[in-house]
Amino acid sequence: MDATGWDERYRDTELVWSAGPNTFVERELSGYPRGRALDLAAGEGRNALWLAEQGFEVEAVEFSAVAIDKGRAIAQRRGVEVTWTAADLTSAPQLDPADVVVLAYLQLPVEPLAAIHRHVAHTMVRPGGTVLVVAHARRNVTDGHGGPSAPEVCPTVEEVTSALTDGGLAVVHAGEVTREVATDHGSATAIDVLVRATHPAA
Repeated sequence: MDATGWDERYRDTELVWSAGPNTFVERELSGYPRGRALDLAAGEGRNALWLAEQGFEVEAVEFSAVAIDKGRAIAQRRGVEVTWTAADLTSAPQLDPADVVVLAYLQLPVEPLAAIHRHVAHTMVRPGGTVLVVAHARRNVTDGHGGPSAPEVCPTVEEVTSALTDGGLAVVHAGEVTREVATDHGSATAIDVLVRATHPAA
C-alpha cells in the first residue's frame, strides 16, 4: 500500500493502531537511558508518544501526511513534544543518528525491508545505541492471528538479523515472541519477530 492508500486508511478510522505503545517496545525500553529516539514508520505515533512521555527526545518518521497530522494532534492533547518528519523509508532518508531506533510493523517484501534495515544500521544509530525491530512473523500467517495474510511481507528472524548484522550491528537477542489479542470470539495468539541489536560503542 502506498502513501495515498495509507492516508485513506488513517482518514477513515479514529485510530488505526492502539493508543498505547507496543507491548514489546514498552518492555524493552522502559529502563533504557534517555536520549534521542527515532520512531520509524511511526503511524499515528503510539510508540513515539510513549517514548516522549518517558523523557526521550523523539523524532517520528512517517510517509502518510494524514497519520502525521493525527499524531501531532494527539501529542498536543497529551502535552508531549515530538518532531514529525515526512519521509519514505524506501528512499533511504538521511536522518540524524539516535540512541534508540524503533521500527515496529513495517511489513515489506524481503529485499526492500532488508535494504531499510541495512540503511538504519549504517546511518541512524549512534555508537552504543540500540535498534529494536518488531514485525508480524512469517509463521503468523499460518499459525497466528492478525497481521498481513501475505507471507512475502512478513519477515523471519534470520532475515532481520542478517540485514542488521550486515549493517554492522551486534544482535543482543532475537526470536519469535507471542502476544494475546482480544477478538470477538475470545483471545487469540499473534506471533511476532523481535530483534534487539546494538551499535558497538566507539
